[in-house]
Amino acid sequence: MQYTNLGRTGLSVSRLCLGTMNFGPHTTDADSFEIMDTALDLGINFFDTANVYGWKLGEGITENILGRWFAQGGGRREKVVLATKVFGRMGEWPNQRGLSARHIREACEASLRRMQTDYIDLYQMHHIDRNTPWEEIWQAMEQLVREGKVLYVGSSNFAGWHIAEAQAEARQRHFMGLVSEQSLYNLNARMVELEVLPACEKFGLGVIPWSPLAGGILGGALEKFEKGRRASETRQEDIDKYRPQLEAYENLCKQIGESPADVALAWLLKNPVVTAPIIGPRTLDQLTGSLRAIEINFSEETLKSLDEIWPGPGGPAPEAYAW
Repeated sequence: MQYTNLGRTGLSVSRLCLGTMNFGPHTTDADSFEIMDTALDLGINFFDTANVYGWKLGEGITENILGRWFAQGGGRREKVVLATKVFGRMGEWPNQRGLSARHIREACEASLRRMQTDYIDLYQMHHIDRNTPWEEIWQAMEQLVREGKVLYVGSSNFAGWHIAEAQAEARQRHFMGLVSEQSLYNLNARMVELEVLPACEKFGLGVIPWSPLAGGILGGALEKFEKGRRASETRQEDIDKYRPQLEAYENLCKQIGESPADVALAWLLKNPVVTAPIIGPRTLDQLTGSLRAIEINFSEETLKSLDEIWPGPGGPAPEAYAW
């Protein structure tokens, strides 16, 4: 396994991040435990979750699974760089969502209880809260850091200007502020190249791409479908929509002798601002099958072909659209 620093911090994390969103809804406790144990055996030390995962209001199903796994001991918690999130609705009452100081504190305490841990390595804001001022958000986060309950703070689904605003306010408070941004980023979703990635590079945030396989369509979906594997209605719509690009993409992958999923992950890893794409395996085979991506190197010709098949916005703003 290869490791890198999380953004401008001294924290070492694996180049692949284990996403746990499937734990509970699609993966049993026993299978989840096996996946996490195998991830550690493979050197993956970066685990990502969220208090809303499990998708039953207020239950924190996935965090509870992690807590039961940590409780087995064996140095599991000590080896893992643990990331979770706050923002989503965790109850029916008005203050049980968002980024108010009250909710941040209550959500953090609840996540700690569910995961049976004393601290969270990376506490991420799951979305921007336009109704809460940064002075309130940072006051709450600073308190958690002082208490040792949170070590680093990250964002998710922020625009570039949100990152700049957050860091300006943090600097005034002599606080480290954000160290990472978790964004939708893959070959078919490159909008963040306009402003989010440049902002992360400027302010020293590591980028943690979610949905690196674009919901599965970059994982050889066309070939799997043609071999008779059933696709969901949404997946089938995506396959139909992007069929010409998928045909060209999967043919290119065959030419270079690599699987489509590995190529999609390797393309993200080539970007120096990317810390670790999130892989969200449902099964052990899906986990172990992701490791090849770390070893792939692309020729300039292959990179050019990928850009032709999956064109980005044209680079960073404003050059992407202005003279």
